[in-house]
Amino acid sequence: MSGVSGKTGGGLLVAGTTSDAGKSVVTAGICRWLARKGVRVAPFKAQNMSLNSFVTREGAEIGRAQAMQAQAARIEPTALMNPVLLKPGSDRSSQVVLLGKPVGEMSARGFWAGVRGPSPGTAPYSEHRAELLRTVAGCLEELRGQYDAVICEGAGSPAEINLRRTDIVNMGLARAARLPVVVVGDIDRGGVFASFFGTTALLSAEDQALVAGYIVNKFRGDVALLEPGLDMLRGLTGRQVMGVLPYRHGLGIDEEDGLRMSRHGTVRESSGAPPYGEDLLRVVVAAVPLMSNFTDVDALAAEPGVVVRFTDRPEELADADLVVLPGTRGTVRALEWLRARGLADAIARRAAEGRPVLGICGGFQLLGETIQDDVESRAGRVDGLGLLPVRVRFAPEKTLARPVGVALGERVDTGYEIHHGVADVGDGGEGFIFDGQGQSLDGCRAGSVWGTHWHGSLESDGFRRAFLRRVAEAAGRRFVPAPDTAFGALREEQLDRLGDLIEEHADTAALMRLIEGGAPPGLPFVPPGAP
Repeated sequence: MSGVSGKTGGGLLVAGTTSDAGKSVVTAGICRWLARKGVRVAPFKAQNMSLNSFVTREGAEIGRAQAMQAQAARIEPTALMNPVLLKPGSDRSSQVVLLGKPVGEMSARGFWAGVRGPSPGTAPYSEHRAELLRTVAGCLEELRGQYDAVICEGAGSPAEINLRRTDIVNMGLARAARLPVVVVGDIDRGGVFASFFGTTALLSAEDQALVAGYIVNKFRGDVALLEPGLDMLRGLTGRQVMGVLPYRHGLGIDEEDGLRMSRHGTVRESSGAPPYGEDLLRVVVAAVPLMSNFTDVDALAAEPGVVVRFTDRPEELADADLVVLPGTRGTVRALEWLRARGLADAIARRAAEGRPVLGICGGFQLLGETIQDDVESRAGRVDGLGLLPVRVRFAPEKTLARPVGVALGERVDTGYEIHHGVADVGDGGEGFIFDGQGQSLDGCRAGSVWGTHWHGSLESDGFRRAFLRRVAEAAGRRFVPAPDTAFGALREEQLDRLGDLIEEHADTAALMRLIEGGAPPGLPFVPPGAP
């Protein structure tokens, strides 16, 4: 494979029988496997719907899953890797981020009527679908010119027949770029054989010609018991299963959907190691609506002796050592939700008692005195929780940045900003993050309440330890952060484990043939095909 010589690099599309089947994990695993073989590889997802996003070095916003896949490939993420990002603001509308920059708030119908074109309904869907497809195909072509291989991730299922004519991320992309496709199915959910067969059988003959095989994900037990089913599936479809990946705990990279994983009682994966000090430290995260970048707390969960739980119940805040208000795409809506559920009162009681509270991005905004929002909710002026002397106003322009600073005497160099809200700190508040000359860069602290707009800041090891020491002291816990927890190294270990899954449990020779040569000719048609 050679993208350097001007020849287009190889490619593969990883599709799934459903959302959350394991496409992101398999894509990352293939990227790490190839990178370890010396292949210059890049990830790609044409269109992503996610509230979990990241800022690249050039100031572009993309899905966090693609950023982690780029890390798996050992390269810097860029806007080319996720040209269309949709950030839901309600059940019916999303902010559209095109090539890393927001271009407007639109309904699904409005989006397909034209992101930058006429008003919804004034032009055929096909015209604007073609425009978007040209954009994403152009990004993919540019990546294939730079790398030996590009591993693409689909979205949802390729057999969502109601969306096929507007599809630019599954078979629409595969057809445009002549990409071979492997379909991932989660056997832990059950029905994986029916899902593989049904997915294939609902595609048109032209689409089926690119579906080259399947990967079973999250298998528990003896593979020999599965083999009769694998043989029957091959007989029915003419396609082989290219891997049976065993179930492994703690292998999920940064998920796209915070709503799915943050229901009441969900606990983030922790290191499983005993506490370094005498006590555990209990962290409770308020599972606010439209929660964004919930992975900010993963660095806390990686600390031995720290247990992180998401909740929507005020009583679970009572005995927490730290309460975190995470980011949200709907600050005013989250404020109403906190008040309606009694969480706002519980948080106020904590603050009055001097017990630690941390707000990140939208969560920071919630802690302020007032919020002037004429952009996101268009609610105008509303009262915040009043726990920090901060006034927030929403600017039309979104701040997208990768800042560096100092907090609690430690360097913070893993943060990134994604927000419309601008925080003006008033009297009675201290800065939180500073530059090298001691000038405040971001955030506010008042007593045991902290707030910052910087996502990812807790991934800076020294700062995280210093912050946890402050939390333990305020909470009266004999908790001591482990001196050697390196979050970046833990991420690398996780990505290597994904690479191991592919190398040890997938037919890597078959995958390499697909990446280099495309789908084999003569794959049989599975009736009935697309309706």
